[in-house]
Order: sequence, then structure tokens, then C-alpha cells
Amino acid sequence: MLSCKQATELMSHEQDRTLALSERIGLRLHLWICAGCANYRRQIGVLRSACRRFGSGGTP
Repeated sequence: MLSCKQATELMSHEQDRTLALSERIGLRLHLWICAGCANYRRQIGVLRSACRRFGSGGTP
């Protein structure tokens, strides 16, 4: 089982590269039981989306 630290590191890596199957499975299992990390993943998704819109000249 992944720790929260390992899970957040994988979430960061998945922003830049495709995770290996074993990494994806481990992360999904962790997110299934850890509400804090699931919330963190949603938050980084929102931030990434806002940054993309801001960088392309859209409104944040």
C-alpha cells in the first residue's frame, strides 16, 4: 500500500508522464481509501486547468 507521500509524488509525476500500470493501480487503490489524497488530486487538477487557461489568455 502506498503512503500519502508516495501517492502525492505519483500524482505529481502523472502530470508530466504516463504512469506505469503498477503505479496506476497502486494510486487508484490509495485514492479509493484516502479521502485527503483524493481531494488533493482534484485540487491539482483544478490548478492545472486554471494555469492552462491563464497561459492561453483565457480568464482564470
